[in-house]
Formats: sequence, structure tokens, C-alpha cells
Amino acid sequence: MPLEKNEIIGLLEAGLPECIITIEDLAGDNDHWAVKIVSSAFQGKSRVQQHQLVYAALQGKMGNELHALSIKTESPQN
Repeated sequence: MPLEKNEIIGLLEAGLPECIITIEDLAGDNDHWAVKIVSSAFQGKSRVQQHQLVYAALQGKMGNELHALSIKTESPQN
């Protein structure tokens, strides 16, 4: 069962406090999303490390309830 927008936002906000999230349903099916996350937690981390933080915040739902997610990460200083 696909994840709703509010569920994704809730997981990301819980895992990355004080982040700014922009999310878009790419196919209108609650199954293909694009997300941009701005968080100070990303400062000084590689892109891979940033994405690992996002996956951790999603608590194992990526690849299961969440089928496709395009991720763009930035620190507030970018």
C-alpha cells in the first residue's frame, strides 16, 4: 500500500528535525515522489551520507510501502 504525502513528511520531520521539505507526487498515484529536503543535519556530509540519513528517517519503508523516491538534499548554507 503506497505511502501518503503526510506520512512521508511526518517520517522525514521526525528523523530530520527542523528540516524544510518540498514534496511532489510525480505520477498522481501516491507511489512516485520527488522530495527536496533542506536540513542542517546534511552540513559537511557527502551526498551518499545525506541520502543515508533520509533512508534512515523513512524507517525501512523505502522499497516497500514507498516505491519510488527522487531525493534532493541541501544544507541551509547551500
